[in-house]
Formats: sequence, C-alpha cells, structure tokens
Amino acid sequence: MVGYLYIVATPIGNLGDITRRAINILEQVDLIAAEDTRHSKILLDYLGIDNKIIAYHEHNEEKVTPQLIEKLINKESIALISDAGTPLINDPGYRLVVAAHENNIDVIPIPGASAVIAGLSASGLPCSKFIFEGYLPAKAVSRRKYLKTLILESRTLIFYESPHRILDSINDICSIFGSSRYVTIARELTKKHEQIIRDTLLSIKSKIETGAIRIRGEFVVILEGNHDDLILDSEILRINKILAEKVSHKDAVLLTAKITGKKKNEIYRLAHKNDSIE
Repeated sequence: MVGYLYIVATPIGNLGDITRRAINILEQVDLIAAEDTRHSKILLDYLGIDNKIIAYHEHNEEKVTPQLIEKLINKESIALISDAGTPLINDPGYRLVVAAHENNIDVIPIPGASAVIAGLSASGLPCSKFIFEGYLPAKAVSRRKYLKTLILESRTLIFYESPHRILDSINDICSIFGSSRYVTIARELTKKHEQIIRDTLLSIKSKIETGAIRIRGEFVVILEGNHDDLILDSEILRINKILAEKVSHKDAVLLTAKITGKKKNEIYRLAHKNDSIE
C-alpha cells in the first residue's frame, strides 16, 4: 500500500466555493503541497485547517517531486493545491502527477472551481468544443505570429491574460481575427467586481479603452471559433498567394478552397478583385 495524491481544486475568488470534500481531504492528508504557501495559508486559516504545508512551484518542482514521491511510497497522502482553481491548469503539478503514475500511486481528483470552465459556461459562446491556450506570448511579434496559427480554428478559443497586456492582446486579436468576431471578457470571476461581457471584438476593444471594462484583475478571454463566414477575405487571399507561388493558379484556388471551405468561384472572384486593385 502507498499513499494517495489528491489534486484539490480551490476557489478562484469567492472562498465559499470550496467543496466539503476538498475541506475533508485538506484536513485529513499528511501534507499539503501548495504553489504559494503564504497565499494558501489565507484559505487554510479561513477553513480552520492547521496542517503541514510545503511549497511546490515551477522553480522547485524538479527538486521537490522526488521527495513527495518518497513520502507517497511511504504511505503518506498528499494534497496538491495551486493559488486558485484546479491545479495543473496553467499551474505547476504535471511533473508530480506523471511521477505518481510511474510509481503506481493513485492520483485522485477533487473537482471544483476552474476559471476556464467558469468563464466558458457564462460566455454565451459555443461550449461543446473548445480549446484552452493559456497565456499568449508576452512579446508582440511572437503573440501575433501565434495568433495567426489559430485563425482557422473552429472551436471556441480560451486564453488567460494579465491586466497590463489585455489591451495589446485584444488589439492583436481584433486585427488578426477581424473586428466582427464575438468575444467574451470574464474578469475577476466569482469576486465582488466580477465582469462578464460579450460583444464584438471592436466593441470590447472600445470598452477597455474607455474604462467600461476595468483593467484590473486576471482576465479570461473567450473567443468565438471560426466558421465559414468568419474567414477574412484577406486571410483567403494570403493563403491563395502563398500556394500560387508553389503551384499553378488553378491548383492554388483548388487547394485554398479545401483549406478554407470556401467555394472556388468565390476565391476566383476575390483573387481577380485583388489583382485589379493592385
């Protein structure tokens, strides 16, 4: 017999969102591994839990993981928590979970709050298929380059963003995906000043610039996925131009149609119109 590794979700803002099961686990385990012990101590004090706690974060996980695995093998049970929400979702813990599986240690999820799911569920955008991209690159060039790889993604896209980069990121998303695509901004989820606003990218950009959406707290950005009528003419022309450099004009149009889902005649029309302008 060995100990259990519990992956325990904690509140993303409102402390009342902690589950009874999570409280029971945090009380009963031999050790709590927390991303930031000072931050987690606030929650534990609120719950009246006085348990052993150890720091486990991206800067020490390589060193601490073997120590925690040894404790688990020695029949101690451990609860892994992050600063907020569900551990491993853009937080440390992957290395520990992999090591636990490799050592035949049971990994038990204790579900609860997640900013990704909370934001998506209230976004007013399709929830049946979605893709979580975490934080976008901090540098503008890298961010725009990465966003361009997602332009044809049909699933709802979810990003995290910090307050000091939110306007720059929305500007880039608006420029690359088009101003008419819908986006939902979820800010300060479950907290007193929670905001969840759904509108076109152009309107959301304006709301941030005018202060209607405050630049404060962590942001979840939920972006409408691509469907046929959302493919920008400029993107179709860009794809067609790249292909035309490698194959015949006719084949380039055929391939562009397959990639974008547009009709050949429409691509011919766009290409002819563009040539006339140039």
